[in-house]
Amino acid sequence: MRLETERLFLREWSKKDAADLIEGLNNLNVSIWLAVVPHPYTKEDADKWINYCIQNARVLRERNSYEFAIELKSEKKVIGGLTLERISYSQGTAGGGIWINEKYQNYGYGTESFGERIRFAFMDLNLRRLENGYVVGNNSSSKMQKKFGYEVEGIRRKSFRCMADEKVKDEYITVLTRKRWVEIRGQAGS
Repeated sequence: MRLETERLFLREWSKKDAADLIEGLNNLNVSIWLAVVPHPYTKEDADKWINYCIQNARVLRERNSYEFAIELKSEKKVIGGLTLERISYSQGTAGGGIWINEKYQNYGYGTESFGERIRFAFMDLNLRRLENGYVVGNNSSSKMQKKFGYEVEGIRRKSFRCMADEKVKDEYITVLTRKRWVEIRGQAGS
């Protein structure tokens, strides 16, 4: 599975991506916003994640998750990761998240890849609702999600213990429906 945007490929992870994965996630400024990413992030952690992704991609039945490496075309380098998970085809729903290597933040790569993920979920998989979230204080994630039309639906108090810094964190729950996404896209095209 491979998706493409102007500057990026969203593709399956491969063993050759381990060094880029470690570079991106072995950074406390990135990992503190993610629930299940330890710090330091080691080769063992990277190999375990990549092996999980490779196994999941081999599933022949209907997949309930997609784990994408975000590859910057111009550098042929993985600069982040993106998931679409907990997919329920019967309910038309899914969740997931994103991270970008700190060196590649503030160039619009996160927004570009997240937008393609939304398009894939609604248009290719025919889902109707995406539930995401962001840790309280993660203003970049909040701003990006609002740009696509996500709305805060609630807050999960003491939602999880972050593996990177061991702090218990609150998380805003955000939702985007296909209907709202279509409306927002229509307004942007006007």
